[in-house]
Amino acid sequence: MTRPPLPPFTDETAAMKARAAEDAWNSRDPARVALAYTPDSRWRNRAEFVTGRGEIEAFLARKWARELDYRLIKEVWAQAGNRIAVRFVYEYRDDSGTWFRAHGNENWQFNRDGLMEERHASINEYPIAEGERLLLWPLGARPMDHPGLSELGL
Repeated sequence: MTRPPLPPFTDETAAMKARAAEDAWNSRDPARVALAYTPDSRWRNRAEFVTGRGEIEAFLARKWARELDYRLIKEVWAQAGNRIAVRFVYEYRDDSGTWFRAHGNENWQFNRDGLMEERHASINEYPIAEGERLLLWPLGARPMDHPGLSELGL
């Protein structure tokens, strides 16, 4: 199975890869998202270490069960060869109705088939008032005309 675009990445293909990842994560479908990773993919997500598609899918199911109304934007920071660094922001609310904004960075490494074999994520979040939300679109993929992180001043 291949997952274009394939490495080595250019600025254009890295941006395409980041947008595809963003769209998949905004689907909040753990099985769909897990298919972008190698069967033995290794993650570091904050202080949690995850290995393989099964663990990735379980991690994402737990995540989206508690992070409600999740919306995410990713932006490429740098790319070289089979690696891409992105920064991202996502917003969600918990079951008590408190909204949060999370800022983070991810380092990705892909195999020759375009599947991610390593993901290292560092994330910080804080509560926000509902009126401070910036990621405002119907649930699902971000519309093409919605501003990205740089345009939003994030």
